[in-house]
Amino acid sequence: MALSARLEVRQGQGLVITPQLQQAIKLLQLSNLELEAYVEGELERNPLLARDEGEPEPAPEVPDSAGEARAEAALDEVASGAAQSDLDCAHDEVSPGERATGDGAEAADAGGAIDWSKAGKGGSFEGDGDGLDGLAAHEKTLAEHLQDQAALLGFTAAQAAVAAVLIDGVDEGGYLRLDLAETAERLGCALGLVESVLDQLQGLEPTGVFARDVAECLRLQLIERDRCDPAMSALLDNLDLLARRDMAGLKRACAVDDEDLRDMLAELRALTPRPGAAFGGEPSQPVAPDVFVREGPGGLWLVELNSETLPRLLVDQRYHARVSGGARSDQDKTFVADCLANANWLVRSLDQRAKTILKVSSEIVRQQDGFLAYGVEHLRPLNLKTVAEAIGMHESTVSRVTSNKYIATPRGLFELKFFFTSSIASSSGGEAHSAEAVRHRIRQLIDAEAQGAGVHSDDQIVDILKTGGVDIARRTVAKYREAMRIPSSVERRRAMREAV
Repeated sequence: MALSARLEVRQGQGLVITPQLQQAIKLLQLSNLELEAYVEGELERNPLLARDEGEPEPAPEVPDSAGEARAEAALDEVASGAAQSDLDCAHDEVSPGERATGDGAEAADAGGAIDWSKAGKGGSFEGDGDGLDGLAAHEKTLAEHLQDQAALLGFTAAQAAVAAVLIDGVDEGGYLRLDLAETAERLGCALGLVESVLDQLQGLEPTGVFARDVAECLRLQLIERDRCDPAMSALLDNLDLLARRDMAGLKRACAVDDEDLRDMLAELRALTPRPGAAFGGEPSQPVAPDVFVREGPGGLWLVELNSETLPRLLVDQRYHARVSGGARSDQDKTFVADCLANANWLVRSLDQRAKTILKVSSEIVRQQDGFLAYGVEHLRPLNLKTVAEAIGMHESTVSRVTSNKYIATPRGLFELKFFFTSSIASSSGGEAHSAEAVRHRIRQLIDAEAQGAGVHSDDQIVDILKTGGVDIARRTVAKYREAMRIPSSVERRRAMREAV
């Protein structure tokens, strides 16, 4: 058969991920500070953009409660922009210039059929991450280091919530700057719960973190070295004498001679008064909430955006008319047209971003109204999929919206991701169980073995939990047990025989 060249015309459909669409998706995950910096750069580059210096319009309030049928009438107009599928957005009958500039934000919100997180080469958009080089160059902060360790302590859902608040209260030196009584009152839990969580957190590395003063920081380090004897404890109680170099007073307070005092001071010099200083960190910046939540009449929760953190831009149509009328060359006309298209796109994207944040935040408030009303003990298991299905968005969109966003509630300022906790399904078809609560029950079963209950294998633990209404797999029990650093049933049985 002879080979020959020929021309063919084929018609097909495909999604076009334009640079504007990529940028619209990335706008969702920017914090208010990062967004402000981005907008400033656009104002410098685009002469047709201008700040709206008028009075800000009042942010819409969205009532929400568990007792109402979602009470989302105020969000219907917001959701209508996301009702169209992504294919419709990508293939609507618009010109290429309009597609590249206008519908990016709406398509980003539409995410019901397309997993935007997997678009592009390598599963992410170009420039969406720093890659391996960025990961290698990232220096873990003290908060990240503490969060990684706290995840292995087997906290219940309530304890994990308290731990997250305490970790946020640690400064760059490793000291806890929160009042425990005020924190317990704000979270709606007992002071004893906060103190018990703090006792466990003070055992994390580096030793001395979560101390409330220098004496407690040094005491924690001495306890780890088994050197906190009565004399050393008396020295820590009289650090003011050491600051005044009153050695005679120190010897009397500690009941030691000159040689012992010198040895004790040498031990103090070997300690670290700022245990968190060894970790990388960024300059502290004040956090401004993106969303406000307050209680309204009838037990409803009112959700509103923080208008002060929302950039207000407009397109200067008068200046555009004057400049476009004076454009002579094709290059000048193209430049003016591109500036107008980019300006219109940015204004629409910012508006769509604000509506999406409000929509996601309102659903989170609806799901976690028990926490807002009664405290941390009523924090429900929640994941991205639950919120995404409730509001008709994709999980990747919800993940971007909740990144670096904060919500101000009557119980304090929290990151939106604070309200997401894992869950274990119920074997009886009832409400799901928090993963932290299941880990706590596993620990209780194993702790009871020392009281003569017998050593339970992982399979036996599965059967006991299923009897209690927890549907869990054996490998999940093993994973939780290993995360809590609990030996296997064989090792525990051997240790019990050796103890006898």
